[in-house]
Amino acid sequence: MIKPAGPACNLACEYCFYREKEALYPEAHFRMTEEALERVIAAFLAAHPDGEVTFGWQGGEPTLMGVAFFRKAVALQRRYARPGQQVSNAFQTNGILLNDEWGRFLAEEHFLVGISIDGPADVHDAYRRDLGGGPCHAKVMKGLEILQRHGVEYNALATVNRKSADHPLRVYRFLTEAGIEHIQFIPIVERETPGKSKVTSFTVRAEQYGAFLCEVFDYWARHDVGRVFVQLFESALNVWLGGPASLCVFATTCGLGLAVEHNGDLYACDHFVYPEYLRGAITSENLASLVDGADQRAFGQAKANLPGECRRCQVRAFCGGDCPKHRLKAGEGGQPISHLCEAYRRFFTHSAAILRAMAVEIRAGRPAANVMQYLRELEGT
Repeated sequence: MIKPAGPACNLACEYCFYREKEALYPEAHFRMTEEALERVIAAFLAAHPDGEVTFGWQGGEPTLMGVAFFRKAVALQRRYARPGQQVSNAFQTNGILLNDEWGRFLAEEHFLVGISIDGPADVHDAYRRDLGGGPCHAKVMKGLEILQRHGVEYNALATVNRKSADHPLRVYRFLTEAGIEHIQFIPIVERETPGKSKVTSFTVRAEQYGAFLCEVFDYWARHDVGRVFVQLFESALNVWLGGPASLCVFATTCGLGLAVEHNGDLYACDHFVYPEYLRGAITSENLASLVDGADQRAFGQAKANLPGECRRCQVRAFCGGDCPKHRLKAGEGGQPISHLCEAYRRFFTHSAAILRAMAVEIRAGRPAANVMQYLRELEGT
């Protein structure tokens, strides 16, 4: 993923883990130059095999770069893409700056846009505030309307934090009633101090997150299968179908989600942008060598190093031990386990019977949505 504006943002979300990255570049003007942009795009396409190549644009807030910057990016992609490469773009935004110009561009260039919406106004504005400390929900909803009106392909990213976790159906139904059909729930887990296990006051509790997922799942399974797509549920269903978990946080190993800062610096992961995880600079070094270097391979393989309780766990295939960033609790032998371990054990166990039934339907060539009728008949509703 590429962060053309670095950590610069027009919001001051309390739970944002990336704002602190400004300290890494104290003298920086957080704007990727056209020269750096060209080198990053050329290097990325040169290092990538034929087939689909996806550029992920995040921040900070990428819309701060303006539409012209991304028009230039698309032109460079077309210049450097080889025959046999199909380029696509994914774009994560808080939605504040979206207008008709953005809507037209994103639709014309077929960007997949993720827009951050935590739910209804009181839930969303609890931690997502503008630079002056004011609410931003109304502006985000205007941004969502822009995407919908221009026919932009989009999904919603909703964080699950200490406050929103207590309102699972309010959050879910607000999102779906706003016309959103693709939802990613992102649990907020942040340490008070790097390297320490104590979490912040906005971090979701494991029991909260487990209850949140179960309540949303129960409603979705009875009303919205085939109409609304929740990324975590889709990942679990894929495992029941015999495939791997489809989220990087649940994968057996990781290391492919590297982050490119505004100046071309390459870090091991979006969640590990620290000096010790700096892999090099795309603008002056060979990207393939950096990605396939010994340090990055070791970083990715380390995710599979799990304590005995994880290796024996019946839901390991679904969660993969979770993201190393979330491994804050002491497990067997002092090895860390996920802060959300209890949540995932509860959810993947709770959802097993229904997801298994969906997998049976899909294997038989029938729609997974059939389970909604089966549940109505079973429950007499």
